[in-house]
Amino acid sequence: MAKKSVASLQTGSKRLSKAVKMVKSPKTGAYTFVEAVMQPELVNDWLAKK
Repeated sequence: MAKKSVASLQTGSKRLSKAVKMVKSPKTGAYTFVEAVMQPELVNDWLAKK
C-alpha cells in the first residue's frame, strides 16, 4: 500500500522529489511512513518496491 505524496524540491541546479510511502510492519501490523529524497524519474520505481 503506497501513499503517493510527492513534493518537488529544487536545490541549485539539481531537481529532487520527496516521496512518502506507507509500509505495514509484518511484526505488529502497524503502518509507518518511509520518506526518501530522489530524482523524479526514480519515484515510481521506489514506490513500486516492497
